[in-house]
Amino acid sequence: MIFDVFQKSYAIEAALLNCDDFPPLKRSIHAIQHSETSFFGYYTDQLLCAVMELEIYSNHIHVRSLTVEPNYFRQGIGYGLLQFVIDEFRPRLITVETGHANHPAVNFYLNFGFKKDKVFMTEVGIEKISFSLETP
Repeated sequence: MIFDVFQKSYAIEAALLNCDDFPPLKRSIHAIQHSETSFFGYYTDQLLCAVMELEIYSNHIHVRSLTVEPNYFRQGIGYGLLQFVIDEFRPRLITVETGHANHPAVNFYLNFGFKKDKVFMTEVGIEKISFSLETP
């Protein structure tokens, strides 16, 4: 189920980034099952329609992925998942990265209140942007 949401959502991001070789699309079910990260899902009518993957530290949370099934884009689900992180874990800092050309994601994080930290190139040639949000 997580794999399916990842595949559908990351296919959209790969297209936005004009990337034929997008590493998240290569992630196997086995890799997801054996990950040391924490996964949280959002269900609608018993259907998993969004997945958030987190690295949880004492005062810091790094969002490894925030994926929404494309049929559920722009319905506030991503906002709700991030608000859940703030309410549940009360981190001092939340960080996240996305593709620089993924304008819907970039705008989402900026509108949520994240600040741009840096733009950088990955080893596979994808330009990414990192964001951070300090919480009260």
